[in-house]
Amino acid sequence: MVSKSLRYLNRPIIKVFNDHLIDYPTPVNINYFWNFGFMAGIFLGIQLITGIFLAMHYTPQIDLAFLSVEHIMRDVNNGWLIRYCHANGASMFFLLVYVHIARGLFYGSYHKPRAMVWIIGVVILILMMATAFMGYVLPWGQMSFWAATVITNLFSAFPVVGEPIVVWLWGGFSVDNATLNRFFSFHYLLPFVICAAVILHIAFLHEKGSNNPLGIKSVTNKISFYPYFIFKDLFSFVCFCIFYFGFVFFMPNYLGHTDNYIEANPMVTPAHIVPEWYFLPYYAILRSIPHKLGGVIAMFASLIVLMLLPFLSMTNVRSSNFRPLYQIFFWCFVLDYLILGWIGGCDPETPYLEIGQVATMFYFLYFLVIIPFLGIFESYLLNYNSKN
Repeated sequence: MVSKSLRYLNRPIIKVFNDHLIDYPTPVNINYFWNFGFMAGIFLGIQLITGIFLAMHYTPQIDLAFLSVEHIMRDVNNGWLIRYCHANGASMFFLLVYVHIARGLFYGSYHKPRAMVWIIGVVILILMMATAFMGYVLPWGQMSFWAATVITNLFSAFPVVGEPIVVWLWGGFSVDNATLNRFFSFHYLLPFVICAAVILHIAFLHEKGSNNPLGIKSVTNKISFYPYFIFKDLFSFVCFCIFYFGFVFFMPNYLGHTDNYIEANPMVTPAHIVPEWYFLPYYAILRSIPHKLGGVIAMFASLIVLMLLPFLSMTNVRSSNFRPLYQIFFWCFVLDYLILGWIGGCDPETPYLEIGQVATMFYFLYFLVIIPFLGIFESYLLNYNSKN
C-alpha cells in the first residue's frame, strides 16, 4: 500500500498539487495577514463561476443589455443571488487584494529575492482594474455609459496614438453597440489571463519561499502547509464570508451607484460621474492634475511606481517590525490612500481639489523619495552604530 501511494505521488499533477498545497514548507510565524492572498484566490474563483453563469443570460446589445440584467434579476432561477454575489464579490476581491498589498508593503515582501513575485502581483492588480472597469459598463446603466465615455476618452490625451486607441476601444466614433460587445468580450477573457498570472505569481513565490513577519530567511522553522495553514486560511475565509454575505443578502446595492439602475441615455449626463469605490484613489489622482495629459500620466504612474518598488528600496531590512521610523510613514501612507479614496468621491471643487493635490503629492513622495531615503538613512545609522 505504501509503494502504491508513493507511485501516485510521483504522477506530475499529483506531485504539483502535493508540493504546492500539502507539503509546501511554510514559515511557522506567519500571521493572519498572510491569509488574504489565499482568500483573494478563492474570490477569483467565485467571480469566474458567477460570471460564467451570468454570461449565459446576458445580451451584449445596447437595446437589450439593461433589460437582460433585469431578466437575470427577475426571471432566472436564483439570478438575483448570482448577480449580487458577482457584483459584491468584485468589491470583496479588491478589498482582499488591497490588504494583501498593504501587508506586502509593511513586511517588505517586495524585496529581493521576491521582486518578480511583487511585479507579477502588480500586473494582476492592473488586469483586475481593467476587468472590473469593463464589467462595470456591462449593465448599461447611466453610470456605466458615462464612465465608459469619460474613461475611454482619457486615452485621447496621448499625442498621435491617442485618437486611434479611442476609436479602437469604441469600435467606431462613439460609445455604442460595438463598444459594449468589445467590453463584454474582454471582460470574459481577462479573468482567465488573471488566472494565468496568479499561477505564475504562486510559482515564483513557492520557488523563493514565503516571506514572514520577521523578514528573515529560514530553512528550519517551517512546517508543511497542510493541515495547519489550510485550516487557518479556511477559518479566515469563513469569517470573511459572514462579512461578504452581509452585503449580498442585506445591503446588495450599498456599494453601487443608484444612477446605474437607470437605463443609459446619451442625452442626459449625470450630475456627478463616480467610479466604483476601489477606483476612487486613482480617480482622485487623475483629477488632481489640472492638465488632462498630466492627469492621465499621473494615474498610470501611480500603478507603475508600484512595479519599481523593489528597485527603489535601499534597505537590507525587510520587515517594518525593525523599522520604527518606516512604520510611521507607512501608516501615514495608508491614511493618505484613504483620503484619496474620499476625495475621489467628492465634487471636483475647492477645498477637495487642493486636498487631493496634497494627497497625490504625498503618494508619489512615499515611493520615490521617502522609501529610498529611509533605506539610505537606516543603513547609515546601522554602520555608525556598528563602528561605535
